[in-house]
Amino acid sequence: MTEQVVELQQQLIDLESKLAFQEDVVQSLNDELHEHQKSIEKLQRQVMLLAEKISQGNDSGILRLDEEPPPPHY
Repeated sequence: MTEQVVELQQQLIDLESKLAFQEDVVQSLNDELHEHQKSIEKLQRQVMLLAEKISQGNDSGILRLDEEPPPPHY
């Protein structure tokens, strides 16, 4: 084999290695993004439940802002 062919083969091997690494990184990022999206959806459901409890009034055990006792003074 000529030196040029060997060099081209090495370049091809290097490119294939880089591509494999990038595919792995993209998959890892995609998995992480999916986990974050699930967490966001869970937090959104929790916020909606809290908003419903607050809008229901006193039976939820949560006082409205105008019903809150004043903070203690030092």
